Amino acid sequence: MTVASIGSIIRSFVDGVIALNEQREILWHDIKEDIPINISKGMTISSFMECDNKHFINNETFLLDLNGKQLSIVVKVLSTEDTIIFLCLKDLTNETTNMEERLYCLEKIIDSLDEGVMMSNSEGEITLYNEAQEKMEGLISQNIIGKHLWSVYNYNPQYSEHKHTIKTGKPIFSRYRAHSTINGIPKYVNYSTYPIQKDGKTISVFSLSTNESKLKDRLHQTIEQKRQANVTHQEKVHSKNGTIFTFNDIKGKSLVLLDLIKEAQNVSIHNADTLIVGETGTGKELFAQSMHNHSPRANKPFVAINCAAIPENLLESTLFGTVKGAFTGATDQIGLFEYAQDGTLFLDEINSMPITLQTKLMRVLQERLVRKVGSNDVAPVKCTIISACNEDPEKLIAENKMRIDLFYRIAHTSLYIPPLRERIEDVHFFINYFLDTYQRKLAKSVPILSNSLQKSLLQYSWPGNIRELEHMIENLIIRVPENATAIEVNHLPSYMRGKILVVHSTTSFEESNEIKRPLKKIFKSSEKQLIETTLVQSNWNVSQAAQKLGITRQSLQYHIKKHDLEKPTI
Repeated sequence: MTVASIGSIIRSFVDGVIALNEQREILWHDIKEDIPINISKGMTISSFMECDNKHFINNETFLLDLNGKQLSIVVKVLSTEDTIIFLCLKDLTNETTNMEERLYCLEKIIDSLDEGVMMSNSEGEITLYNEAQEKMEGLISQNIIGKHLWSVYNYNPQYSEHKHTIKTGKPIFSRYRAHSTINGIPKYVNYSTYPIQKDGKTISVFSLSTNESKLKDRLHQTIEQKRQANVTHQEKVHSKNGTIFTFNDIKGKSLVLLDLIKEAQNVSIHNADTLIVGETGTGKELFAQSMHNHSPRANKPFVAINCAAIPENLLESTLFGTVKGAFTGATDQIGLFEYAQDGTLFLDEINSMPITLQTKLMRVLQERLVRKVGSNDVAPVKCTIISACNEDPEKLIAENKMRIDLFYRIAHTSLYIPPLRERIEDVHFFINYFLDTYQRKLAKSVPILSNSLQKSLLQYSWPGNIRELEHMIENLIIRVPENATAIEVNHLPSYMRGKILVVHSTTSFEESNEIKRPLKKIFKSSEKQLIETTLVQSNWNVSQAAQKLGITRQSLQYHIKKHDLEKPTI
């Protein structure tokens, strides 16, 4: 083939071709008209580019700026009887402009998305942060672009998910947490993180976030409207799904309780297995029923069982079911895991379950398959599991009363209900609430509480929590004479009178409140700082820190989670 024929073939793929001999003389050329090169056959290539000492290598690529044009030149060396060098020209000018326009358009598209987009480079520096992400997290992109993720979100770089994805090259799916707060309120988002790879190397990482608040609001409204349309308050309806409570029935006004209700509502939307921790009388089943009725499975069964109330052998058959002949007297019986169908199974006082049965329960939760006692057949577990315990899970694990692997199975998400003694605002609220409730219920009008009795009730530790307080108020209304001018300490039941008088004589209400509740005194100003300082002083021993703060270990864990505090690593 001739030089011209070979050059013509190459020209069909590029914007220009120049054929040279070994002496750098032009043998043939065909160049697009808008490329400003004035050459002719026989000229040397040095007439329009400096290459006197250049040794052209096959497949070499270099750039040339020529009269406002940016050209990419690829060298093709054809070795036959005579060596022919083809310079293949590509005009990058329009391509560069197009790339800039394309990049601008892509940035505008990203900013118009409802999903939040955040990208970081291999050093963990934020390189992209769109408007949707700004709205979700309350941050401004121009203030954080170029900064490290951990400095923006105030966490240890060791725990950076983007850094982990850069290292592993593997995506992280469906996380749900708050990285930032607005006016002290954590802003929870559902997000996934993905690597961007080039030539087998991860060069960047980005996260896609969705703010589910609008979707949740619509879902909450739909669920509530459906419930209001079908159910009156009096029939709230055992016959429908096995519940009688919703979040409207959870009373109180403390900030801790209000935050807990919001957290429980968010958790219920996701159908996640949940562990509720709280002392006796704090309302664990009330929360469990409310979460069921707030969830997408509200029209499905809610099935509850108290694990402490049933012997071990009966508990196993009750949960898993039996087949006829499995043991003496056994009949074909469906278990509660199957009976709950697509609804919720509530395992109350799960800490009372024997260790041997915990092992079997753990396997069911892990495999999501249940086998009836005496059968080899399995059935799928479709229900969501809400468990409750009235003791600190870590204490139970340390005492070998709960398997640690069972804890991780039942506590995909955990909720801690603080005891009433840590919610003085709610003690005052419930005193008035139950006084009003039982006066109407018993059709009896009573005078107000004396100052002495009111202070004593506010100072009392309420080991039985709300249930104990309700029982005491009901007794007071029954016992107080109609001619009394105030409800006094001597109107209390004798067993309560002794306990309250002992507490009252030990310390004044003001002293007790000052000693036991330092968190409440500084709640709005420096709660986080106090907790963090105490944890550092205790070398992050949660039990010791809780003792110094005068609160329970579970309550401190709640505040640690609330303020996104993390133990520093060395």
